[in-house]
Amino acid sequence: MNPIPTTYAGLDVSLDDTHICIVDEHGALLSETRVPTDPEAVHNALKGAPGQLKRIGLEASSLSLWLQSELSAAGHPAIIIEARHAHATMQAQRNKTDRNDARALAQIMRTGWFRAVHAKRPESRRLRMLLANRRLLKRKLIDMENHIRGTLRPLGLLVGQVSRGRFEVRVRELICDAPADITAFLETLLVVRGRLLDGYGELHRLVLAIVRTDPLCRRFMTVPGVGPIAALSFRAAIDDPHRFRRTRDVAAYLGLTPRRWQSGSIDRTGSISKHGDREVRTALCEAAAGLLLRTRKWTAIRAWGLRLAKRTSMLNAITAVARKYAVILLKMWRDSAAYRPGLGAKVTEKMRLPGPQTA
Repeated sequence: MNPIPTTYAGLDVSLDDTHICIVDEHGALLSETRVPTDPEAVHNALKGAPGQLKRIGLEASSLSLWLQSELSAAGHPAIIIEARHAHATMQAQRNKTDRNDARALAQIMRTGWFRAVHAKRPESRRLRMLLANRRLLKRKLIDMENHIRGTLRPLGLLVGQVSRGRFEVRVRELICDAPADITAFLETLLVVRGRLLDGYGELHRLVLAIVRTDPLCRRFMTVPGVGPIAALSFRAAIDDPHRFRRTRDVAAYLGLTPRRWQSGSIDRTGSISKHGDREVRTALCEAAAGLLLRTRKWTAIRAWGLRLAKRTSMLNAITAVARKYAVILLKMWRDSAAYRPGLGAKVTEKMRLPGPQTA
């Protein structure tokens, strides 16, 4: 009786179709097919695949996490791999097609030369969506305000420094004597800006309500400079603190460690890699900038950052403090530790926390 051969599958997922390629343990092509991007259709195609599937690879994308969770629930060994790793392999192909991409993914699964992406839990994914939508409305609000300022500037009307709450009042004061056509379209822009402000305020209040009832985020906020946005962003991005072997690995995961390029006698260290979650990296850097540039109260982290700024630059100090934040928060989460403000770099101690800890 012949044993069942071990096989590997690669799925190139697009908005409408998913190309599936299956190879054996020697890399020989066994089957290729194309199905709609639907978990049931992909499940039926894989269920009738030759051999016993050992790994099924999907490139990280907006659809792959949903598809991977559905396939895993159906019993398939689906794995999401980093897009940079998949892209490096696909570049070796002469022609870029969905069919060839599926073949490359199948070969990556066979060789094992990949790094699996952590599939976050539904709760963390929902929090990330909330934070992303809040940040989107904030950016659009700033863009709208800057556009209104730029529209008034050629008329010699300067808004100047004004709070967000008084922005609309200030603009209406400036355009009270403007021509009717200019007043008409500026009124429209102010209405749009008002709706953006209302939407942003609603999502921001929702974020604050979640942080207020989350004991982990409240504990994160005991670190000087860490506010609700940074705390919730870090919690949603990390999802599971125990997936990092060392606490300092989280800094590299968030793109806060320097690049390195070495070849022969050349060994260069550059700026930070900026790989990983841009939103949580931005939130940590904003928290670090607020601590160093706006806070006046003495803390060990702020004193350390200001000493570093004197030796190098303020930008380097902000990045270093953001990197320290990432390490501190992960250690507090993983070890159920409390923050101790006077210990410099060693800012946590283990403690027994009451009740179950949210992860």
